Amino acid sequence: MSDIIHLLSDSIANQIAAGEVIQRPASVVKELMENSIDAGASTIQLNVKDAGRTLIQVVDNGKGMSETDARMAFERHATSKITTADDLFSLRTMGFRGEALASIAAVAQVELKTARLDDKSGILLLMSASQVEKQQAIAVNPGSIFSVKNLFFNVPARRKFLKSNETELKNIITEFERIVLVNPQIAFGFHHNDTEIMNLPVSNLKQRILNVFGKRLDTQLLSVHVETSLVSVTGFIGTPDSSRKRGSLQYFFANNRYMRHPYFHKAVMNAFEPFIPGGEMPNYFLYLTVNPGSVDVNIHPTKTEIKFENEQAIWMIINSAVKEAIGKTNAIPSLEFDREDAIDMPVYNKRTVSTETPKINLNANYNPFKNSEKPFDYHSKPAVSWEKLYQGDSLPEKNIPAQSEILTGEKRAILSYKGKYLITSLKSGLSLIDQHRAHVRILFDEYMQRMRQKQGVSQGMLFPEIISFTPTQATVLPFLLDDLAYMGFDLGDLGSNSYSINGVPAGLESSDIAGILQDMTDKVLETGCEVKEEITETLALALAKKAAIPSGKILSEEEAAGLVAGLFASSSPNYTPDGKLIIWVLSEEELVKRFK
Repeated sequence: MSDIIHLLSDSIANQIAAGEVIQRPASVVKELMENSIDAGASTIQLNVKDAGRTLIQVVDNGKGMSETDARMAFERHATSKITTADDLFSLRTMGFRGEALASIAAVAQVELKTARLDDKSGILLLMSASQVEKQQAIAVNPGSIFSVKNLFFNVPARRKFLKSNETELKNIITEFERIVLVNPQIAFGFHHNDTEIMNLPVSNLKQRILNVFGKRLDTQLLSVHVETSLVSVTGFIGTPDSSRKRGSLQYFFANNRYMRHPYFHKAVMNAFEPFIPGGEMPNYFLYLTVNPGSVDVNIHPTKTEIKFENEQAIWMIINSAVKEAIGKTNAIPSLEFDREDAIDMPVYNKRTVSTETPKINLNANYNPFKNSEKPFDYHSKPAVSWEKLYQGDSLPEKNIPAQSEILTGEKRAILSYKGKYLITSLKSGLSLIDQHRAHVRILFDEYMQRMRQKQGVSQGMLFPEIISFTPTQATVLPFLLDDLAYMGFDLGDLGSNSYSINGVPAGLESSDIAGILQDMTDKVLETGCEVKEEITETLALALAKKAAIPSGKILSEEEAAGLVAGLFASSSPNYTPDGKLIIWVLSEEELVKRFK
């Protein structure tokens, strides 16, 4: 009987390793850029085409490689970082496992051009599916140029399951951000399809954060700095009033390496808890420096999960450091008089300036609820006979009215409870309506109809507002602009991920438009929508939730009647678009039982 156990070929072994290390184009970006950092580069340029499918190129001015090192770099377990097992516990560099380049070369076509400072000529190396196809001397500047082409060309199943270009580009930007945020001493550039995404000069840490995420953070960052014998904690946290429900910027770094750490995240959240509303998340950029021998960075293939000794003690130090920084917000706020856009403050002179009590002219006949020019007002709909709206006889679900239950030939009283719920009678009992959710349903239906019919109604802004998107948000904007226009947003592209807000949907003039647009974009990023219809629905729901009347607002009889009529005019009045109950029915039978 023949033996059945045999060794895998190098190409197959490399493909298996690639499955752990190279999950998507962003994985290649991470490995190549970390190698450039370890090579001592002061300038690194990332060039990507088709979200990494066609090309991922990293150009650096690092120390380069010899001809022998260039060949050895693509061998499995080849590394310049480790000589003995003890070296694993004293590493301060990025790549060290010796599998990255071998894994990349196993699933792509790779071109390497490299030279050292004193070399008379450089080396060109071409590889495809782990096989060397060409090697020759060339003229090239000191440093390295890695070009990874046609990723997963020989593994069709892996290539097939890559996400859409916008999703893969978002992941690349995320990896790029994690690297540049911890290396402000290096200049970085990033182009996608020959369009500049980011250009980051050498700077200090705070300026690097602002260059990546926008100057709007300038007045929102609080410095954190604590030195102990166990750990050093530095960086910045956001002010409590800059917290958000989604899209917050939260970064932990340990010894110049990005990491995820839910336990330490709780330390930050615990410190913020008394100062921010429930469900909101603060921004933070926290950098931990510890003895390399007290951490294990090799417990996960992507090295983003790190195990610390004395985690409980570090938790307390982080918590205290954040609390101390938050305490600084109690200081008296100062005005920035050196800003170019600072307001000129007039000087008051009581001898030359006279004042009069302002006069107010009232129009006793004015009724704001008779304004028919606001198409999204829940109270602006004409009175509707529910009998004409519904002709169905379907049986109701438990505690949900069927359409036939709403039939009525007489005016029904509508009561309000604490500005949250509306109570009205049906044939078989009482219905309780969540007024905020009801308005979300009404607005969602109207926004969806406008986007499908491509008929946006925009209210021009007297003073256009400027909004700056992060590079990650900007990746999805091209797919949202048409739908935003159909909703009523008029945005003008100013370049560098900035837009002027020239018009907004009618009824939102006094809202925080920039915040609404940021939240809508973050919601699309969060859900990772791949289908156009899903993106449209996500936008419509995000705007509806922002524009709907808040829970707790007391409505007039006319407003309440308009809201109820608008709700039952919907084809889906029982639930919000995200599945939350709008109407609950207390049946007559239940009422009778209660009073027996």
